[in-house]
Amino acid sequence: QVQLQESGGGSVQSGGSLRLSCAHSQYTYIMAWFRQAPGKEREGVAAIYDMDGHTIYADSVKGRFTISRDRAKNALYLQMNSLEPEDTAIYYCAARASEIAQWQALERSRYSSWGQGTQVTVSS
Repeated sequence: QVQLQESGGGSVQSGGSLRLSCAHSQYTYIMAWFRQAPGKEREGVAAIYDMDGHTIYADSVKGRFTISRDRAKNALYLQMNSLEPEDTAIYYCAARASEIAQWQALERSRYSSWGQGTQVTVSS
């Protein structure tokens, strides 16, 4: 299993920005960011294929969030801009070693390796 550790969460006002980081022990086929708000299901936010860097985003974050990776540093990032109170959640880094179709890339059940999560709070 891939070891994952998130960092970079915090509190910010509406309209602000945060960058999350995920340190990982090895590269896998695809990595993703998920989030879980209180009382809600964990949902996929963004994913990136390691081979070609192709990215996929949930509609709710398109144009505001950017997922990226630094292969030299074994790091995954999520740049979050124009944050809204609805973005408040625990954010998780996830990894999958085997091939997956794009339409499955934001499905929680497709990932077997997870970090502990980092809290993001956006106040209005």
